[in-house]
Amino acid sequence: MSRTITVGVDGSAESNAAAAWAAREAVLRGLPLTLLQAGYEPAPRTHLPEIDVPAEREDRALDFIGNRLLADHSDLRLVPHRTTQAPVPALLEAAESSALLALGSQGFSSLEGFMVGSVALDVTARARGPVVLVRAGERARDERTPSATMSPEAPFLPVVLGLDLAHPGEELLTFAFEAAKARAASLTVVYAWKAPVPRPHGRTDDPPPPAGPGDTRNAVRLSLAAALRPWRAKYPEVAVTERLAEERAAHCLRMAGEDASLLVVGHRADAGARLGPVTHAMIHHAACPLAVVPHTSQDASAGGHHG
Repeated sequence: MSRTITVGVDGSAESNAAAAWAAREAVLRGLPLTLLQAGYEPAPRTHLPEIDVPAEREDRALDFIGNRLLADHSDLRLVPHRTTQAPVPALLEAAESSALLALGSQGFSSLEGFMVGSVALDVTARARGPVVLVRAGERARDERTPSATMSPEAPFLPVVLGLDLAHPGEELLTFAFEAAKARAASLTVVYAWKAPVPRPHGRTDDPPPPAGPGDTRNAVRLSLAAALRPWRAKYPEVAVTERLAEERAAHCLRMAGEDASLLVVGHRADAGARLGPVTHAMIHHAACPLAVVPHTSQDASAGGHHG
């Protein structure tokens, strides 16, 4: 994998927010940032301002955001790249060859979070590398703990990882722990489940009664601890908090994301271009930048995701 972060830019406020986030991430990780403008076709000039002005703005989108990012980050290594390739294949190719691909959202949908365009949704579902979705209006200070001075050096809010022990994936946990390490932030690992509803018994063909709530919760706690044990050993500098919740995963993760610098969920690569319901819900409703990490199912000791 090429050691670069890539962001798709098109001159919109949403992609500019994603570019600003990606620049901060590149500096944190000590990686170069590739600004990718896909589907680029220089527009011929018509000498009609109502046509030429928007066309010129699109032509200059990459230069504009690049200059702004360099002004904000003097140590940023920037790689501008324009391609005539269509956006979806260009972005999918970038996702596969980058440490992560950042994309902008299309703004808020009332109070229900943010919506993404068809290109971003298609890329997220089909990408073979991590994709981070950044909503319009995301600011650097939103990712850090509130302080009286709003110092840019304030500690980062926790990274939150949605974990599903039924579908483990090493790539997912690696991404989450690396993100927390880069931020010197803690990692909150959330596992949510709905306990089975006991059924009335009495018939001879009834199954045995399920374990009591306390037994179920204790079994889940032990399984989660076992899944995280090797990762705690590998990343001793990352403080980990385990959070169990007997409720719907989407609601639990949405609430956890309100106080997070980054929310990380997974996408099973063997599921094809189809996002799971929890991941899909987070794409539309997460309150912070959202990382969707494709992964393959592996041994339970490697971890998993909500997706």
